[in-house]
Amino acid sequence: MDEASAEVQGRVRDSFERQGLMHHLGARLALIAPGRVHIVLPSRPEVTQQHGYFHAGATSSIADSAGGYAAFTLFPEDSSVLTVEYKINLLAPAEGDHLEAVGTVLKSGRTLTVCQLEVFSVQDGRRTLVATGQQTLIQVAARPER
Repeated sequence: MDEASAEVQGRVRDSFERQGLMHHLGARLALIAPGRVHIVLPSRPEVTQQHGYFHAGATSSIADSAGGYAAFTLFPEDSSVLTVEYKINLLAPAEGDHLEAVGTVLKSGRTLTVCQLEVFSVQDGRRTLVATGQQTLIQVAARPER
């Protein structure tokens, strides 16, 4: 898969760095391609629930951001992205070295974009699908940076 242009990668990375939640969780961008973004979340106690699995909130948060940035890679330079809605199904307890969320654009429209969301747990290089979902996003005018 080809990576996005340097300009698009820069816009995505700049926006991602302004996300307090992703920073708080310890998530990082792993791939930025046209219509596809991967976000990795390392395992640590702060992102787990009472049984030691990754918390569903952390799982769904990185899925939401992966889809949002996948859509953003296809948007014009003077625009931004907001999630309109998303649904996620948790398929298995998420445990492992890290999670990898993959957002993939299914349909990019003038105003609304629909993405597929997948989250994999990774243990010793073995990937297991632990969540899947779908998301709708809206293209909005870019806001001044805060």
